[in-house]
Amino acid sequence: MLSAWVDQLLGFSTGALEAIRREERYPSLMGWARKEGAELLGGDVALAQALAPVLWNQMPLQRLGYQIETLAVPSSQEPCWCDSGRRYADCCARVMLPGQVPPHLMWMLLLQRLRGKALNEALASDHVPAQALLEAGIVSAEGGQLGRAQTILEALFINADWERLPLESEPAFELLSDVYQERGFTRKKAALMDSAVEYGPGFLRGAALKRLCLRYLDSDDLTSARETFIRTLETMPNEPALAYLESMLLLHEGRPEQARARADFWRRRLLHRSDLDEDQQAFLEQLAEDPEATLAEQMIYADEELAEPLETLTRLLQEFTDGPRLSLLINADSRLEYQQDDLDHARYGMWQQYFTTENEEAPGSGLQGDPWRDARPWLDALCLHPEWLSTPAILQELAMALAGRFGNLPWMFQSIFSPMAQRFEKWLVAVEQAESPFVWGDGDNHVLFRLGLGLIIGMERGAREQSRQLAERLIRLDGEDSMGLRELLLEQLLSDGQDSRALTLIEEIERTCDDGEPWLGLLLGKALALYRLARLEEARHALIMVEKANPWMLKLLVRDNPRREPVTGNSPAPGSRAEAWQYRVLMRPHWVATRGALRWVDARLRSSVE
Repeated sequence: MLSAWVDQLLGFSTGALEAIRREERYPSLMGWARKEGAELLGGDVALAQALAPVLWNQMPLQRLGYQIETLAVPSSQEPCWCDSGRRYADCCARVMLPGQVPPHLMWMLLLQRLRGKALNEALASDHVPAQALLEAGIVSAEGGQLGRAQTILEALFINADWERLPLESEPAFELLSDVYQERGFTRKKAALMDSAVEYGPGFLRGAALKRLCLRYLDSDDLTSARETFIRTLETMPNEPALAYLESMLLLHEGRPEQARARADFWRRRLLHRSDLDEDQQAFLEQLAEDPEATLAEQMIYADEELAEPLETLTRLLQEFTDGPRLSLLINADSRLEYQQDDLDHARYGMWQQYFTTENEEAPGSGLQGDPWRDARPWLDALCLHPEWLSTPAILQELAMALAGRFGNLPWMFQSIFSPMAQRFEKWLVAVEQAESPFVWGDGDNHVLFRLGLGLIIGMERGAREQSRQLAERLIRLDGEDSMGLRELLLEQLLSDGQDSRALTLIEEIERTCDDGEPWLGLLLGKALALYRLARLEEARHALIMVEKANPWMLKLLVRDNPRREPVTGNSPAPGSRAEAWQYRVLMRPHWVATRGALRWVDARLRSSVE
């Protein structure tokens, strides 16, 4: 019954909107209501006459600068406002509407229909209710009209009195952030986030801080993520979302036991709250029992369309048996060569009918484009043909795809990357036991190297030591380091405090550097490793090289809260502030964790100025 009323109401309201816009006069609306409007309500003239004045009292009029020309509800003895000539008590007052009429329905419908200059004028009128902006933005976004959704939602925040924003601004903020992300407007998204954090009311500041914390986790800026989490905790100390946010943070920091303990703390703290629904209570219980498995399950089911095949795929991976033996031979140059057999070629050909994203040409690169934009076909095909997982070329592309989606989430290691790594281990051992050179460019060797790279990236957050060991083994096989694994290994060694090994690796990279110009991260890592090893004179020389490579670098490194550079997705220009910011995010956690290191750099900067 209610759904029938909603359909009738939307149909009648849409017709009333067009009738009003033609002349913007009340009598014209009532004339429409008694004829065309009544037909939309199954011929019920009385209902049409009673509903039309209610909608008029919501309708913004262009001739009034989008203000509403409100009619006063008549008293019982006054003439009815439907112009029937009868008393109100004997006319519309006797009509019971079948359901509620949303208070901002006409504004929402009008925003859906206005275009160009008219839309901008309406939004600039400052008369649009926040709820109407939100609902119109949702409808536009769900209909794929992201530009229109952006225009509508921005009206709530541009030139806004941030401290007085209504509660509706929180879901509008979330939606606008997603629209910016989808459209690639990273600067606008960052500006919106910063404004909400700095000027917004508590509820909006908390929502922005949660998003900001997740953004730092995604970029592996754990120092900023923890600082932001603490600010979120201070802003909204009893927010249930803090339970999974802190669990994520601790798992990113490599502290699974603390994650379990803190999840149990949040469970005990929040379960007594009466406003938690059953799903929230169950989630807190599961999180306290096993944070990694709970977050992994949540991630798999985050996308409703992909949940079923992803769940099936994780089950298939857990059921992995020993893979088939590789076809290895010694070629004419006395080097070991892997060659795909006919069955592998046939399976890979079938796989490519569904998985259309190709590998980048450069050895150390990933896939061209995003395979997850249309992932359902290849996920379904893989679940129907689990035997395809025995083909290294398919497993390689799958590993790259999964690393791109889940590689920065440490809690996905056990369910996804661990079983794939176990199968690759058997293949890698077979290659190592042959004790012959294994070169990237021979045969199909690149397939195994790329598979190893995908696993290194996928395991880096969840199994750092295993990822590092795999990188070292692949470097030993490929002496030329075609995939640039030494750079990745350097960051891991510095993170693990293995400074002598890091310095040995740096010196090895410097000897093999083709253009003689070490990259900025290498110089920063060298300075840090030398400082930790108390080789201060050499460390000072390394800092001079850093300053020559990028004059912004050391200044950004020592500052606690410098202006952030927006993430654009493009490689920053050498020597630019954007490049310095990128390496600050990557390297500063290592400097912060080293006692006295930043004070030493700061003192050197001050002395050079003096």
